[in-house]
Amino acid sequence: MGDDPTTRFDPRDPLLGTYRPVPYRPHVVPADEAEARQRDFLTAMQDRRSVRAFSTEPVDPAVIDRAILTAGTAPSGAHAEPWTFVVVTDPDVKSAIRAAAEEEERRSYADRMPDDWLTALQRLGTDEVKTHLTDAPVLVVVFAQAHFLDPDTGFTRKHYYVTESVGIAVGLLLASLRLAGLATLTHTPSPMRFLSEICGRPRNERPFVLIPVGHPAADATVPDLDRKPLDRIRVHV
Repeated sequence: MGDDPTTRFDPRDPLLGTYRPVPYRPHVVPADEAEARQRDFLTAMQDRRSVRAFSTEPVDPAVIDRAILTAGTAPSGAHAEPWTFVVVTDPDVKSAIRAAAEEEERRSYADRMPDDWLTALQRLGTDEVKTHLTDAPVLVVVFAQAHFLDPDTGFTRKHYYVTESVGIAVGLLLASLRLAGLATLTHTPSPMRFLSEICGRPRNERPFVLIPVGHPAADATVPDLDRKPLDRIRVHV
């Protein structure tokens, strides 16, 4: 008889355990209701745009919390849930993030980004000025946990499919915020190490994306863009 494989792992391992099946009985949605739900969701998502001009109108913290709880339902490798959502509302912290982000962006626009990238950005109207980072009432900084780290003992263990897992969670977060009538922007200044320092995150976490959240400014504009039609994104095999 072989040894129980669980005995070969550290008992502090958060992923240690045995399979315990429980019944799964999700709510059955009638076909007509399912179609209506899908169409309503599609309409809401088609209305979603990346916004760079935000109102300073406050956002109910409960709305942000519900969106994060929704993001936390995402599937993840070995159910490690390798994400951390840092909610920033302090004006001084937002100012520090903006200053650091703009410094990195100035360098990127000046000499880091190749010409083809700069060309692709022209139709989006972006530049190194990031007023959205201080105008938006909330910044959600998403961190990916490359591995588990016990802050008390220093015990670590690898996480799996971290990028895929956190990416799915961010998608759910954006969808939930859009359903709540809020605007967002996925901002990824490069490099993003300053976010770890400003937000005081541990060494096992790396910045994944910075998301301003709020209501669009009254004079907000977005680029005139089209989305690919179904026959360009769907392939039957």
